[in-house]
Amino acid sequence: MSARGDGRPQKRRAPVKLKRARRRKASSTRWLERQLNDPYVRAAREAGYRSRAAYKLIGLAESADILKPGQRVVDLGAAPGGWSQVAAQRVGRTGRVVAVDTTEIEPIDGVTVLTMDACGEDALDAIRAALGGPADLVMSDMAAPTTGHAPTDRLRVSALCETALDIAEPLLAPSGCFLAKLRQGGDGELQVRLRQVFARVRNAKPPASRSDSAESYVLATGYSGRESGPS
Repeated sequence: MSARGDGRPQKRRAPVKLKRARRRKASSTRWLERQLNDPYVRAAREAGYRSRAAYKLIGLAESADILKPGQRVVDLGAAPGGWSQVAAQRVGRTGRVVAVDTTEIEPIDGVTVLTMDACGEDALDAIRAALGGPADLVMSDMAAPTTGHAPTDRLRVSALCETALDIAEPLLAPSGCFLAKLRQGGDGELQVRLRQVFARVRNAKPPASRSDSAESYVLATGYSGRESGPS
C-alpha cells in the first residue's frame, strides 16, 4: 500500500470487527480494532516503516516542501525510527540524518543513531560531529504520557517542544527549519519565541494524525539565528 501525494494511503479495506475475548478488556478490544482498521498502520507495515507516525511526517513534508535531497536532519526522540526512515529516504545519500534517543534504536539504513540524552553534556558536540555541519531541519515527534487533564497535557507537550527548540537553535543553519509536536490550541508564549527567530511559523495537522487526537505540529521556517531571539 503506497501513500498519495498528501500522505494518505491509497487502498481501503472492509473494516475488521473483533469478538470480545473472555480475558480481554473491552478497552483492549477497541484498541485492537482501531489498530486493525487503521489504514496507516497497515500501510506502514507493508511499506516497512517502523510506525504509522511515518505517514505524519510524509504528510507534513508534502504540504510544506521540507526534506530535500542533500539536507542535514536531526530527529529528536526518534525511537522507534519511523520519522528517521522517511527523512533518510528523502534526503538521499548526499544528505545526513542523525537520530537521537535515550532508547536504543535498531540500525536504519542511511541514519546515524546516537543513543543518548540530547540535553546531556557534550550532546550538541556529538550531534554536530555526526551531522558534519549545521542542520537544515531539526524535528521532534516527542510526546509525554497523557493524564486526561487537557491543560496539564498541553503544558507537558509544550515543555517537550521548548526543550527540542533549545536543542535545535545552536544546531540550525541560517534559514533552517524546526518541526515539533504540540497540542491543538498551541502555546502562545512558545509561538512568540518562535516568531522571534523564524521568518514563518504555522501549525498543521497531517492527514495521518487521528481525528480524535488533540495533537498538531508547529513548523517554523527561515531561521534567522539566536541573536534575533530573547537574550
